[in-house]
Amino acid sequence: MKSDIKEIIDEALNTLNLPPLVSYEDIKSRYYELSKRHHPDLNKEDSRMESINNAYSVLKQYVFKYRFSFSDEEIMKQFPQDSHASKFRF
Repeated sequence: MKSDIKEIIDEALNTLNLPPLVSYEDIKSRYYELSKRHHPDLNKEDSRMESINNAYSVLKQYVFKYRFSFSDEEIMKQFPQDSHASKFRF
């Protein structure tokens, strides 16, 4: 199951021509760029719009489901350096 999800995400990233480490803003920007270029109203012969929409949907769902679902405790477990560094800020 885990490899299936990874394959789906990798395929979505390839469709939008994005690197593995990317922000939601970058995903959204690339989606809008490709949507304008491949929209069916502009290019009747271009059939990529469906795959672009699917890729954006997959990546958006993944980002919102996993990126923003961590509790403060979980974030501190995954990024302990952030709490340590904040002790020394003036």
